[in-house]
Order: sequence, then C-alpha cells, then structure tokens
Amino acid sequence: MEQIGYVESKPNLDAVFSALADPTRRAILSRLADGQASVNELAAPFEISQPAISRHLKVLEKAGLVERDVDEQRRPARLKAETMAAAVDWLAEFKEFWGQSFDQLDDLLMQLRQTHKKETPHE
Repeated sequence: MEQIGYVESKPNLDAVFSALADPTRRAILSRLADGQASVNELAAPFEISQPAISRHLKVLEKAGLVERDVDEQRRPARLKAETMAAAVDWLAEFKEFWGQSFDQLDDLLMQLRQTHKKETPHE
C-alpha cells in the first residue's frame, strides 16, 4: 500500500562513494561495524587529532553512513548499514559484466597456454 505524501529518500551515491574513497573513513566504518564508538575511541589508532576524526565523521554522516547519538556528554557514532547496502546494490548491477569479463580472460589464458605448449619443444 502506497502512503500518500511519503517519499522514500534514496542515498546520494556520489556522497557515499566520495566518503568511501578515504582510507581513514573506511577504517572508521570498519571499526563501527564492531559497534558504536566515541570520537576518542575512533581517534585512538590514528595519528590524527580528534577534530580531524570529527570532520571525517561529519562526511560520513552527510553521506548517510553514520549516525551520532547524544549520550550525556558523549556523541557516540554508529554505522548505518542501509546506506552502504544501496552502494553494494548499485555495484551488484555490474556483477554479470565482471563474470563475463573474467570468463573471457580465462578463455584467453587457456588459448595462450595451448599455443605456448605447441611452440615449446619437449625436452
């Protein structure tokens, strides 16, 4: 049943892929996959400042990959997997193409091996 006036917002894939392009942000997401964490906890393994981690979190929030709660004075971040799932779904559209490309590469390698065996004298 369709709800009147309800619009399902789709994630901005440009923002998602832009956020995922940075290795620090990917590391933050990997850490958050284990559960929510504070800025201090997220900053611990990096040699960057807490404000820098906060800036990375803002990019991840804007892309819809992270949510932050207010828990007294802490603002723990947690992963929003639904948004990442949309990016994975988009990439999955290319799975058939990749499979065909790898099959073609396998065929070419087999042909090259057979050609090499014919041209190489047996000792």
